[in-house]
This record gives sequence, C-alpha cells and structure tokens, in this order.
Amino acid sequence: MRILDDRPAAAALARLPGVDVLRGLCIVLVVLHHTGLRIPLAGSPLGRRLPADVVDTLMARGFEAVYVFFAVSGFLITRHALARWGAPGRIDVRAFYVRRAARILPGLFLLVAVLAALAAAGAAHYAIDRPGQSVAGAVAAALGFRINWYESVTGYLPASWDVLWSLSVEEAFYLGFPLLCLTLGRTRALVPVLAAFALALPWWRHGLHGLWLEKADAPGMAAIACGMLAALAVHHRAAVPRSTVRWLTAFGVLALVAAGPFELALWRSVHEGFLLVVAAAGAALCAASAWRAGQGGGDAAPAAPRLARLPGLAAAPLRSFGRLS
Repeated sequence: MRILDDRPAAAALARLPGVDVLRGLCIVLVVLHHTGLRIPLAGSPLGRRLPADVVDTLMARGFEAVYVFFAVSGFLITRHALARWGAPGRIDVRAFYVRRAARILPGLFLLVAVLAALAAAGAAHYAIDRPGQSVAGAVAAALGFRINWYESVTGYLPASWDVLWSLSVEEAFYLGFPLLCLTLGRTRALVPVLAAFALALPWWRHGLHGLWLEKADAPGMAAIACGMLAALAVHHRAAVPRSTVRWLTAFGVLALVAAGPFELALWRSVHEGFLLVVAAAGAALCAASAWRAGQGGGDAAPAAPRLARLPGLAAAPLRSFGRLS
C-alpha cells in the first residue's frame, strides 16, 4: 500500500513505547477487574494487608481502563491512517476496511466458534440460558458488532461473551470513520465535529440507565474521538515546546491517578464528565508520548518516551502486554 508522502512506511508507523506501557497498564486493570469478580481481593490475606483505596483501585477500575483503551484506539487508528494516506480526505475506504477486517475477524471468528460450541454443550459459565437469549442470537450479535445492544435488551451474557461489548463500540465507530473523514475532507472541518462529539460525552450518558449506561455506543465513541483529536494534533505539529509535553504528561498522569483512589472526589467535581476526564487523560498521554519521541508530524525518531523508561520490572511486562493487546 502506497504512502502519499516521502516518508518510508516503517518510519511513519514506528511504535510508541509509551503508548504500549499505557495500554499494558490498562490491560492489567481490566484483567484484575474481571479476576476480582470471581476471586475478590478484599477478603484475602493480601487484601487485608493493603489499604482499602489500593484494593479498590486495583480491582475496580477495569471500566475506566476501557475508556482509556477507546482513546488509545482512536489515536492509533487515526495516526496510522494519516501516515498511510496523508490527510483525512485521502483515506482509501476499501483498503481501510480490508485492514480492519484482517486484524479483527480471524480472531473473532475463532473465539465465537469456541464460545458457541461451549454454550451449545451447556458448559458451566458458558451456557446461555437467560430468557430472550440464545446461542444464535449471541453469535449474530457478536459478528454484527452488536453485543452491547443485545445485552442491553436481554441482560448480561456469560463473561466470555460480555467482554465483546467494547469491540462492538469500536468497530461500529470504525465502520463510519473513513466515511466521516471523506465527507468532511479537511482537518479543519473534522476537528470541530470531533471536539463537539467528544465534549458531549457527559450529555451522551445523561438519562441512560441499566446496562445501557455501561455499554452505550455514543459515550465510547466520544472517548475514541478524544484519541482521534490527539492524533490529528500530533500529525499537524512536528514538535511542541517541552513544557507542553510536560503539562500534557502531568495532566494525564494526575487525571488517571484521580480516577483511581480519588474517584469519588473526582466524580463529585465533574459528575458525568468523569469518563471524559479519563479519556482526555489517555489522549493527552498518547500525544505527549509521540512528541517526546520526536514523532510529531509522523516523523520517527529513536528516542523512547520517558513513560517507557520506568523501572525494568514494571516497564518491560507492561510494554509487552501493550504490544500484544
């Protein structure tokens, strides 16, 4: 696939170790959250030795981590698209869809086939037995990226199906992503639309209830839009002052820390804007990582972001989790 500028593809698409660390951290929080549903840490010998705020942060922040994932996903998809095609209005729709399908569908088909077989066999924790649910309905919802809608109407599916709700949000957005870019054409038209959509995240959540409050499309897409805005900023600014990078990093770190042990205080301050703060923090850290690495404007540089230079015991596993996610 041809790049529409003079930069080599490998350089334009160089990995950002800092973003991998951020993704890895989110993966740990999501895994701990799901583990804690079956094996609570609070009542364990280790849990009794740790402060309650630490236990709560480790075991109950998977949902917030998903919103950071949304922002990171929006950043990376937009960054890669701009590196390949140069501008939003030049995106090759067919090539974009082929790349997304090649990345998502093989693993999804395999997962759904295994889950459907286990459900049909009535395996414990895999059987689909709620009223209004069926194996065929779950398969159709998973392959149609509508698991979140299906659950909002019928209730929770078994956990191994339920985790696909976030994929439903992301892929529904990316079905429209290239069409939105081509329709608006220029970045100066795309940015205000994305900004308005992202800033409306609290409004998107207002009035929602039940499972739809957790799994609605619009709030997740607003978080993705935060990441897209960060990618557009990085693409159009080859460099920013070091102070800007420091401020972005400080905001991102402090906001994510506040979303942990100080979640209630943050909620009291911004209410439904809580997840907007979380998504904006993820987007800010992505942009700071790119500029710190010298990759503004798509130009690669060998320097690694400081976020990736955490002590080896912490950084190496997180970077590995992030690369594999």
